[in-house]
Amino acid sequence: MNQATSLTYTAFLDGHFLSTGPLQKVAVAMLRAHSAQTGGHLLVFSNVSGQSVDLDLRGGEEAVAARYTVAAPTQAPKGRGRPKLGVVAREVTLLPEHWDWLAAQPGGASVALRKLVHEARRNGGNRNRTRQAHERAYQAMSTLAGNLAGFEEASRALFAGDYERLVAQMATWPEDVQAYVQQLAEVPTA
Repeated sequence: MNQATSLTYTAFLDGHFLSTGPLQKVAVAMLRAHSAQTGGHLLVFSNVSGQSVDLDLRGGEEAVAARYTVAAPTQAPKGRGRPKLGVVAREVTLLPEHWDWLAAQPGGASVALRKLVHEARRNGGNRNRTRQAHERAYQAMSTLAGNLAGFEEASRALFAGDYERLVAQMATWPEDVQAYVQQLAEVPTA
């Protein structure tokens, strides 16, 4: 998913869209919905993973908002690497023959490893992105619609990449659930 959705969450009340955005905003919306309606099933999902998230709604709106406000990132202590360039030193464990091969590469081990990573991302990027989108959508779909008609066939269609069949199997589901699953699955629009 893109950066805008990577830190966002989406809440549902009885299968209907309630709120989306940063966790603080969604938590306050959930508290308001919970206070206004004694019944109803509230669920919140990470838009990155599709997994449901449990929130602590105790206290008033200020307490809930404060609990889920993201603190500004702190300056990391200076360590090895080239922090001004975004280079971070970390440990890599390899066998001796791997180190020998890396050392023999033009530019040394670091350059060779960066090239290998770029190549792997270039070759498998779309496939990995599609797999992650399907897994993310399945996580949310199984919680929101696991007991709805057509769930099993919709799951098969999702993992087969048959988006037309996926949409057809979800036709009787609440519209907001359909839209959210399609968003997480990154279903191409016509």
